[in-house]
Amino acid sequence: MIALIGLILGLLIGLFLDVDIPQAYSTYVAVGILAALDSIVGAVSASMKDRFDVKLFLTGLLGNGFIAVALAALGDQLGIPIYLAAVFAFGNRIFMNFSTIRRSLLERLSLRGSAPQADAETGRSPDSGTSG
Repeated sequence: MIALIGLILGLLIGLFLDVDIPQAYSTYVAVGILAALDSIVGAVSASMKDRFDVKLFLTGLLGNGFIAVALAALGDQLGIPIYLAAVFAFGNRIFMNFSTIRRSLLERLSLRGSAPQADAETGRSPDSGTSG
């Protein structure tokens, strides 16, 4: 819940502040944002499985961001778009985690909608444990 509040607060601040990012740093910022989105979507997915850990989230957020920016910097030095490896990896993980979130939500909705129905003749639910 705290992550969601932080995300919304960050989006609102970003929308209302006029911050210009120099063209030279746009690749670094883009892969950094993608790394952050990967960590956030992964945190939501882990939270839905009751496996969220703040330490894993923070180290993943910082580590992924560092690696992504380092790849972009190395690619700039070599003249090769190595940052595309980070874009592919994080994009793939975002879609995989979104798929997990979607399945989890659908399972929860189907479980909620499939409550045991009462038998029309006896008025008892099938799992009431009483014999007829």
